[in-house]
Amino acid sequence: MKTVRSTETYCPPITDEDWPTCIADMKSGFAGALNVYRTMAHNPPLLKAWAPLRQHIVKDSTLGPIRSEIVILRSAHRMGSTYEWAHHVSRARALGISDKRIRDLCGTPDGEDGLIARAVDALFDLSRLPPDVETELAALMGQQAVFDLIATVGFYSILGYIVMTYGTPIDGEVAMQLSDHPLGQAANCDSTFVSS
Repeated sequence: MKTVRSTETYCPPITDEDWPTCIADMKSGFAGALNVYRTMAHNPPLLKAWAPLRQHIVKDSTLGPIRSEIVILRSAHRMGSTYEWAHHVSRARALGISDKRIRDLCGTPDGEDGLIARAVDALFDLSRLPPDVETELAALMGQQAVFDLIATVGFYSILGYIVMTYGTPIDGEVAMQLSDHPLGQAANCDSTFVSS
């Protein structure tokens, strides 16, 4: 796993005062709620185009919320995206996913989580799902969910590229949650992922 840490950003999240007027209607929704989207707001047409895909991936995916978080956490781990890891540890906990299950995603999890981890790893390592993994996933969750898994990895990879390029800071509430309730150490997790 590669971990990139940036102490400065030359493209900080846009403040309310500097929010672009052409996307004023987006500030009170998802776009104004998180630093990743406040960073993306430096390119208003991209943020506008992003909204419908985000709706599908985040809200309407056939993976469902638990499987989606497993996919996202494994993707964040593989990318070394501290921002995405921290935010999705928080979301996973809110869904009732145990800290042990989250930590296991940094290694070789068992069962369905293991299959999902193999799929995410294949996308990072091979840029495709091998036929045996695709067949097993489709049998478990259906063909549409396989497409949604692939799309989720791509979606969160792009967000990871953005936050790691610009050193986007973890949002205050998430940082405080993890500071107050650290995930703890896992054998194969970088310590910045479990305590940042």
